[in-house]
Amino acid sequence: MPVPRHVAIIMDGNGRWAKARRLPRIAGHRQGVEALRRVTRAARELGIEALTLYAFSSENWRRPEEEIGDLMGLLRHFLRNEIDTMVREGVRLRILGNYRVLQDDLVRLIDDAVARTASNDGPILAIALNYGAQAELVSAARRLAERVAAGMPVEAIDEAAIDRELDTQGLPPLDLMIRTSGEQRLSNFLLWQAAYAELLFVETLWPDFDGAALADAVAAFGRRQRRFGGL
Repeated sequence: MPVPRHVAIIMDGNGRWAKARRLPRIAGHRQGVEALRRVTRAARELGIEALTLYAFSSENWRRPEEEIGDLMGLLRHFLRNEIDTMVREGVRLRILGNYRVLQDDLVRLIDDAVARTASNDGPILAIALNYGAQAELVSAARRLAERVAAGMPVEAIDEAAIDRELDTQGLPPLDLMIRTSGEQRLSNFLLWQAAYAELLFVETLWPDFDGAALADAVAAFGRRQRRFGGL
């Protein structure tokens, strides 16, 4: 069975999970972190080379300040508790998006985690923080425009040139994108990269997603025929 090299997940449904149990939203986010741990471990066991998780979008700043603070606290907790495991298991941490607008202590924690795993040669865990695909493409276009102004021929701009300017530069091509909770939209996530990715929308809320669910998604991927525009 073919295994996707690069899987991305839109982790959706924490709030609904909590609401169904008459719990505060933060309870759903805490369970979402546990799901994150389960799924990252399962991805390694399945042989997935790169796992990209949509943790905080550039649009999530519209949420209540208290909830944003809770989410950032959970991110701190995850990094502090998982960094030694990532180092030990050879996982490389990548961050997509402009995370440098976050609080200084969190930026330092992220920088330290990225630096400590930079020389690892195992699977990649990419976390999208303050990420939006449209902003990513705008930034890429601006950098290419600056290069043209500096003398680069316009003809040098092709798909590969754009790929090199994206946050995912160096990651394998995206094979499979999963969204939990039953919603069927990409929500400004990896729009360029998803051009020929297989899309899978599952009803499971993110806090209930686990290794078996990921294995089912990989099996569904293996049953699909990928023609990339051919016959």
